[in-house]
Amino acid sequence: MGKRRRVAERRKAGPVVLGGMAAVVVIGAGVGGYALYGGGAAADDGDRAASAADHKAVKTGPLTATEVRTAATRFLTAWQQGRAPQAGAATDDASAATALLTGYTKDAHLKDVKITPGTAAGAKVPFSVRATVSYQGISKPLAYDSALTVVRAESDGMPLVGWHAAVLHPDLADGDKLVTGASGTPPVTALDRNGGKLTTAAYPSLGTVLDGLREKYGKLAGGKAGVELRVVRGDASKKAKLSDKTLLELSQGTPGTVKTTLSPGLQDLAERQVAKSDHASVVVMRPSTGEILAVANTSHGFNAALQGSLAPGSTMKVITSSLLIEKGLAAADKPHPCPKTFTYGGWKFHNDDDFEIKGGTFKASFARSCNTAFISQAGKLKNDDLTKQAEQVFGLSMNNWAIGVPTFDGSVPVQSAAQMAASLIGQGGVRMNPLNMASVAATVQAGSFHQPYLVSPSVDDRKLATASRTMSAGTLSQLRELMQYTAAYGTAAQAMSGLGPDYGAKTGSAEVDGQKKPNGWFTAYRGDLAAAGVVQSGGHGGDTAGPIVAALLRAGG
Repeated sequence: MGKRRRVAERRKAGPVVLGGMAAVVVIGAGVGGYALYGGGAAADDGDRAASAADHKAVKTGPLTATEVRTAATRFLTAWQQGRAPQAGAATDDASAATALLTGYTKDAHLKDVKITPGTAAGAKVPFSVRATVSYQGISKPLAYDSALTVVRAESDGMPLVGWHAAVLHPDLADGDKLVTGASGTPPVTALDRNGGKLTTAAYPSLGTVLDGLREKYGKLAGGKAGVELRVVRGDASKKAKLSDKTLLELSQGTPGTVKTTLSPGLQDLAERQVAKSDHASVVVMRPSTGEILAVANTSHGFNAALQGSLAPGSTMKVITSSLLIEKGLAAADKPHPCPKTFTYGGWKFHNDDDFEIKGGTFKASFARSCNTAFISQAGKLKNDDLTKQAEQVFGLSMNNWAIGVPTFDGSVPVQSAAQMAASLIGQGGVRMNPLNMASVAATVQAGSFHQPYLVSPSVDDRKLATASRTMSAGTLSQLRELMQYTAAYGTAAQAMSGLGPDYGAKTGSAEVDGQKKPNGWFTAYRGDLAAAGVVQSGGHGGDTAGPIVAALLRAGG
């Protein structure tokens, strides 16, 4: 394998209903065209001009079924007939639409396009596309589903297709384009650490990983490029670290081989564990080396485990605790305040259910995840203290990890006032993903930062990221004590039951605007394994992400 993911071909037979009228494709002189039973719309662009002339005032209000049908049919008919300017003019961004529709024929080499509209749902119209990709004497059929939404033009209120690149193909983001030709990089056969093939059939989460491996190592691995229809990413997608994606392979190249650090047993278990939850992600790694042993996501379209950017909630308190201990602001067994609430920078911060711990130690506050125990120390810290701790000790937030595929390496920006206080408990502007938080637990277990990696640096002589300093022996000892106590007696105890004594954990819940439930986080280590996971909109981390992480630590021995 090692190929970019392919679009599944689909077939639909017979006419379907659009807005209450049956639509059929009429073939004539080798060119397809729409006809609507019982009236409908002509495909000529002149209709729109005439219609606009009849409506001097700007039309407002909800779109009617007729308006949706007319606008959709005008656009789809012109597209099917290869008339890009006319199709573009039927959208609210004629320039962008015309350019991409022109490339559909010229760059993607698609012909014999047949489009079948489905049943409209309000202003949204689904449709299926069947076409032929033809390049240098090689032809293959392509079939896929997409959808469009009709909107009112700002200038005159006339119904137009709201343009986004995804209308042309659902895998396109704005700025991307479709291209058929020699693939930019040869295919690769990706292997697990034992030499077995890694495929999306066996491991569905690895689609984006295999895309990234091909882009990084296709040429280096010694393969030969084939011919394919692919999504070529634009600037915005590249900034989001999205890889080019194969939609259809016309001729196979000769794959090279790249070996990864993934464990087939742990990867299989990780896939099964995340499948039990909606929007779950997890990463397992080896603290002593940095090797990534498993990466899995419930959703397979975006690799949230490696590239996600989410507030980590109270799992961030591992980093914050190391800072407070180093500065003498906290010690594991010394008394530490945990009031119900604490106000800083004009914000009133709360504990879960406004609990308090009277006369408790810092260890008790950490184990129960007391927010105010950390917020109360904000006034004694400089605005950049947490940023420096994350960068210098944990190797985070410097955008320099080189694991072998694209990653987001965490972000701990310098903040002030209430936002700085919120960052101490993993809110504010702090952003992480399971890879980052697995690395945090691994740093505590190993005593120093080892950059995670998926492909050995010896393959391409790349330089791994390093941290500029390590925690003192005293700080490290106390931090391990905090995490071990939490795994044994705190919020992580239920998930980590039976995994001790060489273990440690921290739970987290991160509030997100618009979500009824917080994102549930869990990071832990056991022996020479570290793992972290998140379940978005899951609730408390100990109940949601905890069982996923614990199952992997248990299986890894």
